[in-house]
Amino acid sequence: MMVCCNSSNSNESATNPEGDAAITEYAKTLPLDKIKLPDGFKIRVYAEVNDARSMVLSPSGVIYVGNKDGNKVYAIKDTDHDFVADKRWVIASGLNMPNGVAFKDGDLYVAEVSNILKFPKIEASLGNPPEPVVINDQYPTETHHGWKYIAFGPDGKLYVPVGAPCNICEPDEIFATITRINDDGSGREIFARGIRNSVGFTWHPQTKELWFTDNGRDMLGDDIPPCELNKAPQAGIDFGYPYCHGGDINDPEFGDKHPCSDFTPPARQLGPHVAPLGLKFYTGNTFPDTYKNNIFIAEHGSWNRSKKIGYRISLVKVENNEDAVSYETFASGWLDDEKQEAWGRPVDVLLLPDGSMLVSDDKAGVIYRISYNG
Repeated sequence: MMVCCNSSNSNESATNPEGDAAITEYAKTLPLDKIKLPDGFKIRVYAEVNDARSMVLSPSGVIYVGNKDGNKVYAIKDTDHDFVADKRWVIASGLNMPNGVAFKDGDLYVAEVSNILKFPKIEASLGNPPEPVVINDQYPTETHHGWKYIAFGPDGKLYVPVGAPCNICEPDEIFATITRINDDGSGREIFARGIRNSVGFTWHPQTKELWFTDNGRDMLGDDIPPCELNKAPQAGIDFGYPYCHGGDINDPEFGDKHPCSDFTPPARQLGPHVAPLGLKFYTGNTFPDTYKNNIFIAEHGSWNRSKKIGYRISLVKVENNEDAVSYETFASGWLDDEKQEAWGRPVDVLLLPDGSMLVSDDKAGVIYRISYNG
């Protein structure tokens, strides 16, 4: 293993000497009253984190937050149990798009574009974190779709996606895949193929099957192709990129090489260009029973569309542990439809032990907490 040489550890001592975090006037002025939620739900700011991206919760209650453009990794914690984070630390800075974070056996894992880092026994001293170790430096260096969501699966392996280095192309084999490695960085293998750009996956709480989002290709018009929610019950499945999109749309450049029937269709077609990212099955006990074991998806929002859509949290209902039977909006209001301006962009979702749900927002620079008090 190699010690990482492009990391600069800090706890923001110049501006935040004790690691204290507070909700500033900026966050208090965010128009949360515009967020539409089902009856009985409410939303508030849980923490301020610049460019907040992927999140993971440790058993001790520390939440680690990745950071795509700010090149930092944060840790936050609600120590006084008032549902607002009151402590914040910068675990590392100067990294290369450290979007993905994962936690296992006391160690924090961080995904850069081409490296997987491990911070051993991170919580022994959050104020003076250890130097990271590079456990794998064999991922591609291309930054186009290079930010990575990572998570440990039920098999104990770390799952790492590799996005296509383009809008549409026939890339080398490692691209457009989800890979997995051992927790020491060894044994890399391709788990699934034909995946243009997945920035979120999770496992069904009962079947332990992998479900993931995929961002559809651009430049085919406003309404095609759909983005995708996919299911991979075992290794070796191909989901069609770059030959087929959405399960039934042949690509105009490459579709004549392989028919859509050669590939696994999505579990559910999502909106066109909505950019679905993080997702979780709801396994808590405080939301109404109708939400149990259904999927919340953070939709970052479209750019390749004449009228913007997305910028919301969607809900996919799953029946019989395998059939995605519906797709609807759960939380919206980050996009002003009339002005076509967005003040927030959801990125990831995370469940807290009390059954509430956190949502990261890399545009507003905050993490929200959605709770139910019906």
